[in-house]
Amino acid sequence: MTQPARSPQPVRRKGMRRERRREALWAHLFLAPWFVGLLVLVLGPLLMSLSVSFTDFDLLTAPRWTGLSNYTRMLHDETFWQSLKVTFVYVLVGVPLELAFALAVAVGLNRGLRGSDFYRSVLYLPSLFGGSVAVAVLWRQVFGGTGLVNQLLSVVGIHGPAWISTPSTALSTLIVLEVWQFGAPMVIFLAGLRQIPRVYYEAAAVDGASRWRTFRSVTMPLLSPIVFFNLVLRIIGSFQAFTPAYIISGGSGGPSDSTMFYTLYLYQEGFTNYRMGYASALAWVLVVIIAIFTGINFVAGRRWVHYEA
Repeated sequence: MTQPARSPQPVRRKGMRRERRREALWAHLFLAPWFVGLLVLVLGPLLMSLSVSFTDFDLLTAPRWTGLSNYTRMLHDETFWQSLKVTFVYVLVGVPLELAFALAVAVGLNRGLRGSDFYRSVLYLPSLFGGSVAVAVLWRQVFGGTGLVNQLLSVVGIHGPAWISTPSTALSTLIVLEVWQFGAPMVIFLAGLRQIPRVYYEAAAVDGASRWRTFRSVTMPLLSPIVFFNLVLRIIGSFQAFTPAYIISGGSGGPSDSTMFYTLYLYQEGFTNYRMGYASALAWVLVVIIAIFTGINFVAGRRWVHYEA
C-alpha cells in the first residue's frame, strides 16, 4: 500500500521560520553597537547622575549619601531662582520672537522671489554656527561698549550703553542673538509651506479672502503641525542654551547675574565649585521642567494643531 505524499506546507513554514530567525539575528547584530552606546553613553550616565543627585560629591572623595538635601537646598538658593527667572524670560520671549521672524521670512521666500535659493542659504548661515564660541565672541564685540552697535548709534549722535555690561540690557542682547539664529526653523517652515496644496489658496481667492484672512484661515491651520514641531524643538533647545551666556558673560553670569542661565549655574556648581551632587540635582530639575513644558505643548496642541487626515 503506497504512502500518501507529504505536504510541502510544513517544510515551507519551517524554512520561513528559519529565514526569519536568521534575519532577526543579523538585525540584532547590526543594532548591537547602538544598544551598547545607549546603555553606556546614555542610560548609564543618566542613572549615575540620578544617584549622585542624592549625595554630597566633590569629584575627589567618595560620594556621601545626603538624601533630599540637594533638592531642599534649592528652595533657599537665591542664585537658583535668579537662574530660573533669566532662563524663563529667555525662553518665553526669545522662542516666540524667533519663530515669528522665521515664519515671516519663510512666507516671503515662498512667494517665489528671484534668487530665493541664495537668500535662503545666506539666512540659514547663522544657524550653522548656532551655539558656537565664534558667534558668541562676535556678539560680544558687536554689543560691547565700543562695539559696532554703538559706533552706528554715534553716527546719529546717540551715545549707547555697554549693552552686555548693563544689567537691564544684557539679557536682551542674548535674546537678539537667539532670534538672529532663525535659519533652522525658517527652512522647516519653508518646506511646510511648499507642501500646502495651491487649491486651497485658489479657493480662498475665489471667495474674496484678503491676504491676512488667507494666512489666518488657510496657511496657519495647515502649517500648525510644523509650528508645533518647531515650538517643541526650540523650547527644549533654549532651556539648554549655555555657550552664549558663558562666553559673553565670561562665565560669571553677567552683571548682577542678569545672564545667569540655568545651565551656566549648573556648570558653575559642578565644575567650578565641585558640588557635583548639587549640580546633578539641578540637572534633574531641568529635565523635569523641560518635560513639563513639552507635556503642556502636547496637551495644548490638541486644540490648535490640525492634521490634514
